[in-house]
Amino acid sequence: MLNVKVLSGSMIAVLLAICSYLGAISRPDAAVAHVGTKALPEVAKVAQKTPAASLTISERGIGSAKLGMTFGELKKALGSTAQFKESPFKPGEGFEAVAVSQSGQVQYWIIYPFRTKLKDADVIEDLMTANPIYKTVEGVGPGMTLKQAEAIYGKATLGYNTGYESVEVLVFANQPNKKIRFAPKAEGRQYAGVYGASQGSVHETNKYQPNAVIRSVMVRK
Repeated sequence: MLNVKVLSGSMIAVLLAICSYLGAISRPDAAVAHVGTKALPEVAKVAQKTPAASLTISERGIGSAKLGMTFGELKKALGSTAQFKESPFKPGEGFEAVAVSQSGQVQYWIIYPFRTKLKDADVIEDLMTANPIYKTVEGVGPGMTLKQAEAIYGKATLGYNTGYESVEVLVFANQPNKKIRFAPKAEGRQYAGVYGASQGSVHETNKYQPNAVIRSVMVRK
C-alpha cells in the first residue's frame, strides 16, 4: 500500500519541485522531459533488457552519477563530453538543480538546496532523470507506460495527499528498491490516477488513465 500520509516534508517538497519543473520547462536542451506517445513503442522494445552500466538507474545512482560522489568527481568522470547548467526550480520550493547534458540532451539533474551553489567538493545526494534511455536493471524507466511497468514490477498504486500540495506519487507492489522513486503523468490530465470520491485528504487508487506513463525517476541517498 502507498502510504501517502507519512511522506516526509522534504520528500514532498522534492516531488513538488519535480512536477512543477517538468511541467514548466521549455528549453530545447530539456526536451527529453516531454516524452510523447510516439516514443512508447521504442520504450517497449527495450523493456526487460538490462541497460549498460552507463545508462542504469539503481539505488546507487543514475548512470555515471553516483550518490556519495562529489560534483567534482562526476565532472572528472564525464570529462569534456558533458555540459553542466544551473536549472533552478521555482523560488520557494527549496531546491535547485544542475542539468547534466550530453549530445545536446539532458541526461539527469543533480538536485541540491535552494540558495546555494553546487561546488566541486559537494556530495551528490539527490538525482532525477526524465530521459527514457535510462532504466533500472529490470528495464523500467521514464516514458514507459504504467501497464508495461506493471508487467515487470507488479500492481501500481498511485496517490496524493491534499495536505501535502496534492503531489501524485507512484509505487509498484514488487519494485525491488524503495530508494528508487517514480513519478507518474498522463498527458492532458491533472492526475495519472483515476480517483473516486474521498472524505479525507488522502486519495489512493490502483486505476489510472490509459495514457499514464512514468514521468521521471528519482534516486535519493
